Amino acid sequence: MAKFVYRMQSILNIKVKMEEQARMEFAAARMRLDEEEEKLRLLFDRKEAYQEQGRALRKDGLKVLDIMENRDAVGIMDEYITRQSYQVNLAEKALEDARYKLQIAMQESKTQEKLREKAFEEFLHEENAKEAKEIDELVSYTHGHR
Repeated sequence: MAKFVYRMQSILNIKVKMEEQARMEFAAARMRLDEEEEKLRLLFDRKEAYQEQGRALRKDGLKVLDIMENRDAVGIMDEYITRQSYQVNLAEKALEDARYKLQIAMQESKTQEKLREKAFEEFLHEENAKEAKEIDELVSYTHGHR
């Protein structure tokens, strides 16, 4: 039996490598989004701590300077949260872009794999036809010499 050689194997290899690269980019985008969401969660926790501290300051007495500093700290945390929310949105968009690229890369590599399978099936069919022809010739030759 002859060896099967897929003439577009190099294209298939490239598509598989592109899919692997897209998977890595998707994983990196996912990690970045997770990091940005964690930063945002920490900022919310910090804001909550400042708010709790502010409630305690108002309950303990009227230390106007401390209360004003606390109010400013809460305002600054709101600003940080707004900025970090923007970073989370950017990371989400990057993740969606990476997901789309991965989806396209997977479709392209799957298409090439199906083409390879189809070519292999055609190769097997041709080999079986050649083998059947050789067997017919051998039977004819053997039967003719009797």
